[in-house]
Amino acid sequence: MFERLKPLAPYLRRYWKSLAWGGVSTILYNVLKVFLPLVIGGAIDDLRHGITEQKIMHHALLLLAIAAVSAVFLYTTRQVVIGASREIEYDLRNDLFANLERQSANFYHTHRTGDIMARTTNDLNAVRQLLGPAIMYSANTLVFTAAALPFMIHISPKLTLCAFVPLPIASVLVQYFGNRIHRRFERIQAMFSDISAKAQENFSGARLIRAFAQEEAEIASFETANKEYIKRSLYLVRLMAMLWPTLEFVLGLSLMITLLVGGHEVAAHHISVGQFTSFSVYMVQLTWPMIAVGWVVNLFQRGTASIVRIDELLKQEPDIVDEATAVAAEVDGDIEFRNLNFSYPGGPLVLKDINLRIPAGSSLAIVGPTGSGKSTLVGLIPRLNDAAPGTVLIDQQPIRHFTMDALRRNIGFVPQETFLFSDTIHQNIAFGVPEASAEQVEDAAGVAHIRNEILEFPKGFETVVGERGVTLSGGQKQRTSIARAVIRDPRILILDDALASVDTYTEEQILNGLRKTMMGRTTVFISHRISTARNADQIAVLVAGRIAELGTHEELLAKNGYYTSLFEKQRLEEELSVAS
Repeated sequence: MFERLKPLAPYLRRYWKSLAWGGVSTILYNVLKVFLPLVIGGAIDDLRHGITEQKIMHHALLLLAIAAVSAVFLYTTRQVVIGASREIEYDLRNDLFANLERQSANFYHTHRTGDIMARTTNDLNAVRQLLGPAIMYSANTLVFTAAALPFMIHISPKLTLCAFVPLPIASVLVQYFGNRIHRRFERIQAMFSDISAKAQENFSGARLIRAFAQEEAEIASFETANKEYIKRSLYLVRLMAMLWPTLEFVLGLSLMITLLVGGHEVAAHHISVGQFTSFSVYMVQLTWPMIAVGWVVNLFQRGTASIVRIDELLKQEPDIVDEATAVAAEVDGDIEFRNLNFSYPGGPLVLKDINLRIPAGSSLAIVGPTGSGKSTLVGLIPRLNDAAPGTVLIDQQPIRHFTMDALRRNIGFVPQETFLFSDTIHQNIAFGVPEASAEQVEDAAGVAHIRNEILEFPKGFETVVGERGVTLSGGQKQRTSIARAVIRDPRILILDDALASVDTYTEEQILNGLRKTMMGRTTVFISHRISTARNADQIAVLVAGRIAELGTHEELLAKNGYYTSLFEKQRLEEELSVAS
């Protein structure tokens, strides 16, 4: 078990002073608590020789003083130990989140969001309970037992031996049930992750589910998973239901032995009534800690199972990291792909023998059929995926020469899948520049040709867009994303099919705004429309991962290849649209 606690060692060292003070408070509390039975026993023996108000007051005040001081140390113990567990939980949560933020896209392709959420919530709570209540009650039980045992032996070695005979049975029961609880809880946590993932997918895809009228099917599927989770949880509850009563029975057996043997010892005048009373109080005081062992075992087993799951995330190293020699330099915007071949882990080549240069301050349009590798190619520029060393260059330097922070700070990126946060339009546009003024946000929205539409909303730029921007249309979301990229004043602007959801008139307005804003800067954009690509300085036609054609609009038309075919097809579609 202690091997599983190793990942927590750095956090425990960080708060060792608090934990040490908690340990001191625990010792003092239990040492004082040990004297209560002695005072009670002494009072009974004393009062047997004559009852006076002075004696009663003396013993009552002594009990009150011990109870008051021990209560102070109990409060301190709980405050310090539980407080430290909360602090460690806080640090763990921050470290987990920070490590998840550093992960590349590949990590999220192989790890379900629901599973990650389960680990960062349910598992973290289990670890906190292990570090707080479990440690505190374990320490109280161990310290009190160790402190009380010498006094019990002093009262009667024979009685102590007889009273503790059933306790090894309790130890065996705890070990037996503890192992089964640990295995069962691991399965429950895995099932909880499955349920969380299923719920998250359903909430995210709610509109799709309704569009396909699959509500009842998804409800039934979730109910099946939930039933399995309940089934496993109830099995764990049955284990716990067996453990606690069994421990109580063993402790009851111990108390029965104490009464029988202790009564015989009193009758034989080997111990006094007061001593027997003290011993009985010790046994009663030990009852709750021993019963609590069952609960503590549950917390330890849950906590250690959760530590393993959390540690898996903490140990996850990012696929894409800065080189040791990387520098935080500004970029001019010259981009080059040199003999580039790229494939995703375990997959075939997506990009093949790409040789392409985009001079600083120029524009490049990339066109091609679906699945030809366009998004993959532009994703290599901000290192969303990592190409082989030396195959992607910025300003004649390998891209790994720059730190990712410096590189991405100089890039405005509008991905194909638009994502907006459940916040105001202002905050979404200013996401990459938190200190941006209202005027800067409006100017960026003007470039993206969405300012007037936003101003028509009742709350203007303070309108909350809802989760993933659900209250905006597809075109409005894309234009908000363009404004978010433009406001960063980037040296390189990448638009990954960012105009697909707008009409041709709006597209032209946006392109005019971008041409003015990005003058002297590098622009790379993917498009399926010739109207978007025709004014670019260069147009690359990507087919099956290779550059099939490269040139200006006029040069590519003269080649009478894929680009010409696409141009003729779209012109025919426009003519038919006008005719209808």
